[in-house]
Amino acid sequence: MSLSLLGGVAQATPAQADAPAQPVIGQPAKDKDGCAKIENSLPTLADWPKVDSQLKGKAGDEARIAQILKGMTLEEKVGQMTQPEITSITPDEVRQYAIGTVLNGGGAWPGANKHATQQDWLNLADAYWNASKTSRTKIPVIWGIDAVHGNNNVYGATVFPQNIALGAAHDPCLVRDVENATARQIRATGQDWAFAPTLAVPQDDRWGRTYEGFSEDPRITRAYGYEAINGLQDGASQRITYNGVIATAKHFIGDGGTAKGQDQGVNPSSEADMINIHGQGYYGALAAGAQTVMISFNSWTNPDLGINEGKVTGSDKVMNQILKGKIGFDGLLVSDWNAIGQVPGCTNSSCPQAINAGIDVVMVPADWKAFITNTVAQVQSGQIPMSRIDDAVTRILRVKLRDGLFESQKPSDRSYANSGDALKDNWLARDAARESQTLLKNNGNVLPLKPKSKVLVVGKSADNISNQTGGWTLTWQGTGNTNADFPNATSILAGIKQDLGDANVTFDPTGTVDPKGYDAVIAVIGETPYAEGVGDLTRKTLEASKLYPEDAALLDKVSGKGTPVVTVYVGGRPLYMNHEINRSDAFVAAWLPGTEGGGVADMLVKGKDGNGYQGTLSYSWPKSACQTPLNPWSPDYDPLFKLGYGLKSGQRVTIGQLDETPGPATCGSTGGGGTATEDLPIFDRTDVAPYKSFIGSASNWGGTEIGPDGTADHPEINTVPTDVNVQGDGLKTTWTGTGAAQLYLQNPAGTNDLRSYLNADGALEFDTIVQQAPTNRTVVSMHCVYPCFSEVNATKLFTDLQGQGKTTVKIPLSCFNNGLDFEHINTPFLVYTDGPFQASFANVRWVPQAAKDPDARPCSSLT
Repeated sequence: MSLSLLGGVAQATPAQADAPAQPVIGQPAKDKDGCAKIENSLPTLADWPKVDSQLKGKAGDEARIAQILKGMTLEEKVGQMTQPEITSITPDEVRQYAIGTVLNGGGAWPGANKHATQQDWLNLADAYWNASKTSRTKIPVIWGIDAVHGNNNVYGATVFPQNIALGAAHDPCLVRDVENATARQIRATGQDWAFAPTLAVPQDDRWGRTYEGFSEDPRITRAYGYEAINGLQDGASQRITYNGVIATAKHFIGDGGTAKGQDQGVNPSSEADMINIHGQGYYGALAAGAQTVMISFNSWTNPDLGINEGKVTGSDKVMNQILKGKIGFDGLLVSDWNAIGQVPGCTNSSCPQAINAGIDVVMVPADWKAFITNTVAQVQSGQIPMSRIDDAVTRILRVKLRDGLFESQKPSDRSYANSGDALKDNWLARDAARESQTLLKNNGNVLPLKPKSKVLVVGKSADNISNQTGGWTLTWQGTGNTNADFPNATSILAGIKQDLGDANVTFDPTGTVDPKGYDAVIAVIGETPYAEGVGDLTRKTLEASKLYPEDAALLDKVSGKGTPVVTVYVGGRPLYMNHEINRSDAFVAAWLPGTEGGGVADMLVKGKDGNGYQGTLSYSWPKSACQTPLNPWSPDYDPLFKLGYGLKSGQRVTIGQLDETPGPATCGSTGGGGTATEDLPIFDRTDVAPYKSFIGSASNWGGTEIGPDGTADHPEINTVPTDVNVQGDGLKTTWTGTGAAQLYLQNPAGTNDLRSYLNADGALEFDTIVQQAPTNRTVVSMHCVYPCFSEVNATKLFTDLQGQGKTTVKIPLSCFNNGLDFEHINTPFLVYTDGPFQASFANVRWVPQAAKDPDARPCSSLT
């Protein structure tokens, strides 16, 4: 079966008995403005298409590449394939190791200074550039940066609306303009390569990266992918010009289709769905000439369909056969942050399988020296063919030639370098925010407000630029920022004051002021910042009143008082918000509008935008707490607001009272005395509700909660964030030996009935790296409210793991079934010792059936 998208709705059609010739995709149809058209339907593809790229380079490029390659040593070639992070490599090391590319992740800045100036960025860019140009090969280095909604790592840069907002605008030309402005911002600070755009087609809004996708509808993603690349690379056909930078189509493939929306999880799609849903954005992007593709963290596995690719970072089928083979991509493939370490049999510093499968540039942020040593040895031993290394370096040099780097000046001498004007584009950002506003309810035509209306503004996000910009903004998760970190920004409150006048605006974030006498209450509520992993809802529901109860309480305070309530929702995905919508006369989805909150305000006020509200949903809006996945091709599709819904200014539609039936505490869980069928996540890059992480010792046996920054400190024990599987996903815990202490994960609100996991032959699983073996008796325990507990002796287990790198530990729950009351668990994970010990812990969970796994620890080994 295959999928045919008709107006965004997929319909099953029989596959042809005689396979047709391979389809070919080139330049898209254009709309009246000359941009890629969002098609009414996309033809069903029976196979992966050949994509005709508009960027083909210049005659003579391949001969020049061959000549350069001929003069390189093996070590220099591997250096070109290696991508360290700027926090882990000096300019002199770039020269010494002939490094081809560097990157900075979210929250990495020159000198570790979040407020680094443009000149600071350029100085470091020049230092890396000069180092590469004085190496023996003189091959220029390129610097990649996560510029996913503007140059969002840089202090003072204009930050544009996140992709979910741009999707609501249904305007491919706008995407082109935003990405072209982003390219100028990148040039202004000296980088060469944008890790954007994200072309995921999110299918389950529990995914914490939903807002990075333009839409759940691949028609939109196809058109946007084309124009995003055109904007970043400035429509290049032979060379990327001084107006452009190297773009990245990411993450290939299927990151938006993982089961339960789990970040880096398993996509069980059929190959037909991969081709016709998850592949569409890449066809647009590659046709526009995208020069790099970032390979995804996710797995592609469905044993029932005979699909067992596992982690796509190690998949020959995905990279060599599909992307480089059938699709015909001739640029470079780059892995994601330490993604090679997730391929079975690999580590962060060694993965011949990933290289043989097609990875050309390996993102190995910290362990890059070991990676070079290991890879050189693997080529010399024959594990990696020399021909594969030559192919990778050929592709890297091809991209550098097409970017014009060999003829380029140092970063500080290029166009837009150190230009304050290039770093700021407030008007475009404000216009983008306006276009993306989506009006879901407007009973009584409350909106637009009349000029000079007297309004009461309430809510936590009204004057919070961090909330309105979201994740991937200055820091990785977008947390830890204040309004002072955005000197060129406008909050939504400031925009309202600009439009209505200061004298007509009263701000009361908690809603204690009586609304009587005001023309309207404007409540600005919604999500707080998050990025990959941390933003996953996992088993949480989509119910906003459970996720953010303070917002529901606020609306209860101000509604029903005779003054119209206009609610502005700031967030990265649709949520079940019937409670909030019922208490609002008008309801606007503002998404994550970026640094120009004035664009949100403009649409609220009459006369500020002649076109009025135009945005329509690029994601379906749920009508119940666990209604996910929710897509038009689902057989039971029944949303509250359909894909494409959005009221226009002046449109007379009345939304009646909505059902407010509360959803369950969690979605899809199997509790009580049954048999669990789903994993129970306890700690996954951050605390997973209802559990929180603590340290305890004589300094505070009541427990000190570990902060969102991953740190806590007692004289006896301390934690700091660390990388175990991915960036910042673990807690590096040090027992100092000055007294007994424990690390633990606990539900502070009470207990949970987890008998179903014991019934399901479950196991406690956690990923760990042991840096220093314990010297004294060390236990892993679980508590059913102390003194009800059970423990196993893990001293030998941890001792044996010292120096072994990352290991997944599986301890059968039956090992704890000696007095532990599984019906009343409050602490599902605890590690205790009273001597020196250091280990990192990540991804703590209870897993059904895992006690049967061959690598589960026998209880007899834990005594």
